[in-house]
Amino acid sequence: MSQDCIESAYCFIHQKLRVYEFSINPTQRDDIEYAISQYVDGMNPRLYQKLAAGRDGFLLDHVSFEQDMRKAQEQLEKMMV
Repeated sequence: MSQDCIESAYCFIHQKLRVYEFSINPTQRDDIEYAISQYVDGMNPRLYQKLAAGRDGFLLDHVSFEQDMRKAQEQLEKMMV
């Protein structure tokens, strides 16, 4: 997987997380969850598998969504170094 793929995923997730964590609008938060799920559908499968570390529903479960976003951002940041 290319460095561009990693950087692109980091930028997208970082941006969406910043809006999500400060949003008080439930519709906006739902829209971000939907945008991330669509992004995951088109994401490099190897990158997603690495981020998910075998966990089903990573970045796709409403209950753990914010925690998953933070974990993905952290992992991607480490991969860019």
